[in-house]
Amino acid sequence: MKIGVVAPGRPITPEIARTLQALAEGMAAARRPEIHVHPQCFLSSGHFAGDDAARAGAFLDAANDPGLDAVWFARGGYGSFRLVEAVLPRLGAAAKNKIYLGYSDAGALMGALYGAGIGRVAHAPMPVDLIRPGGEAAVRRTLDFLAGDATALEPATARRAPAAAFNLTILAHLAGTPYLPDLTGHLLLLEEVSEPMYRIDRALGQIVSVPAIRRAAGLMLGRCSDIPANDPDFGRDEDAVARDWCARSGIPYLGRADIGHDVGNKVVRFGDW
Repeated sequence: MKIGVVAPGRPITPEIARTLQALAEGMAAARRPEIHVHPQCFLSSGHFAGDDAARAGAFLDAANDPGLDAVWFARGGYGSFRLVEAVLPRLGAAAKNKIYLGYSDAGALMGALYGAGIGRVAHAPMPVDLIRPGGEAAVRRTLDFLAGDATALEPATARRAPAAAFNLTILAHLAGTPYLPDLTGHLLLLEEVSEPMYRIDRALGQIVSVPAIRRAAGLMLGRCSDIPANDPDFGRDEDAVARDWCARSGIPYLGRADIGHDVGNKVVRFGDW
């Protein structure tokens, strides 16, 4: 398995790249991937890992490279959506045969790829997770998944497909754009980080009001972590607001999912593959 790493949002450090390479080299020979970290991952242009042209160019380099089997997004942090319109028309035949992996802000690009039928997409831990305590286990989960280990999958999605997983805010921002994929019949998993309850409530209300999303087979809520305190207190937690919006929209609420911005984050395949 040959994996290209690119950063469509914020950069990673060379230290993260070295740790990733060491982790891969420590895997059993039969499962050991060959990882190619694009130099663009270390660029800096304000908030971003290089300007839009550099980030788009790196993604296209990896996606259109017939020698790579997968494209792994290095980290989140806003940036992916700025590239979608520029890169989709420039993806060739090789891009359609790849696996694309990431989560968080990368979901904007992943959703667009899935909607366009380009490659196979999976919500999965990213190299930046190595900065978290216990992050090696998360990153190894993605590598194990690519090596064929089904235990890396989020349990509910391993039993029921098709599925898709998004950061809640990212999916809300895709609503109303040409890049929102058709989620009819999908098990939809959502997670969030660092958003107050009123924003979680508002984003859920927006999402379940989208006609295409109302045709989902069901909704599961992953972990919503680091929620800032509301003043005054919002009065309900994320589970309560998810149940309420699902009841209003007619989407079955199917409980909690094992995904989130943490080292326990599990892999979710988009669609059925």
